[in-house]
Amino acid sequence: MKRIAKISIWVLLATVLLPVSTSAQSRRDKEQTYVLEQPYEVTRIVSPQGKKIKNVVLMIGDGMSLMHVYSAWTANRGKLFLDNCQTVGLSKTYCANKLITDSGAGGTAIATGQKTNYHYVGVDPEGRPLQSLVDLASAKGKSTGLAVTCRLWDATPADFCCHNKDRDAEEDVVTGYVDCKADYVFGGGAQFFENRKDGRNLFEELREKGFQTPRTWDELAAIGSGKVFAVPYPKDTPLPAERGDLLARASLKGIELLNQNKKGFFMMIEGSQLDDYGHFNDLDLLMQETHDFDRTIGAIYEWAAKDGETLVVVTADHETGGLTLVDGDLKQGKIVCKFSTGSHSGVMVPVYAFGPGAEEFTGIYENTAIFDKIKKLLKL
Repeated sequence: MKRIAKISIWVLLATVLLPVSTSAQSRRDKEQTYVLEQPYEVTRIVSPQGKKIKNVVLMIGDGMSLMHVYSAWTANRGKLFLDNCQTVGLSKTYCANKLITDSGAGGTAIATGQKTNYHYVGVDPEGRPLQSLVDLASAKGKSTGLAVTCRLWDATPADFCCHNKDRDAEEDVVTGYVDCKADYVFGGGAQFFENRKDGRNLFEELREKGFQTPRTWDELAAIGSGKVFAVPYPKDTPLPAERGDLLARASLKGIELLNQNKKGFFMMIEGSQLDDYGHFNDLDLLMQETHDFDRTIGAIYEWAAKDGETLVVVTADHETGGLTLVDGDLKQGKIVCKFSTGSHSGVMVPVYAFGPGAEEFTGIYENTAIFDKIKKLLKL
């Protein structure tokens, strides 16, 4: 872990994307063993009994399949906060022009209710902008927000705020945030908000629109109200072991601010780097990120249980890495896994629901149905 922590995510990603990557291939050819040395406690969180749905929190584990969840469950000695969910469904992830999707098309389907082409963000197959849950909730008078561990030009957060036929047009993609209807945004990626080739400073433009733009956690923590666009990191947030419970803190901070709106809120939270570590075929980092996401789920479940009017939906946009659990020991928290690809695979992904309206998410359905169900329940 110490050796890996010194390597930037971008160096690792560049390695994975080489036409022939001997390191990635060697990882795929071998079984990897992981043991969670210090399992974390998981409490029983009881869902509220009311039926009113004022808020929805949508949580996306990028690249997370049932195998990721079950592997993480085994490593934590048979316990996850995710297990407190009331209902489970399965989502079909294929996109408009390919069987195996990506976060652009997969996230757009969840965000907008329409399937689109591979690598497209927030647009239909003809390139026309689509309205997302952020747009619709805002139009209904609700507050809206995003909290992610990746750079904000990455596909999943962009699917909710930006519109582009090419997710790799990163400098162009992030300009969409200037006109986005989100009231709270937290993530990485400051690099393309300032010192841009076109001379624009997107932070200045956001401030002109009434946003506070804290650049450190301490600055963000001190804010008590108003619109916030927080980008403390030039690219991704730090590795899981370095950032601690940052995603949970950033998510709860967003909820604190958004919940000041008496009409309610919609928020999307992403465990972004599951996808990266699936691409890297790095079981150690993948489990660290999955457990961090699960602890964040626990924090959100606890808040929702006390609130009583918040539905929490947890899902994925696709699977990454073709992860397979081939052996292990539940008592020892030991898992033995293999990866079959450095890219995405085509399995259905789980949908977990907690809170009022959870019963709507059982069954097998298209990924676009997640949008439809949330839209219906929030009366958007």
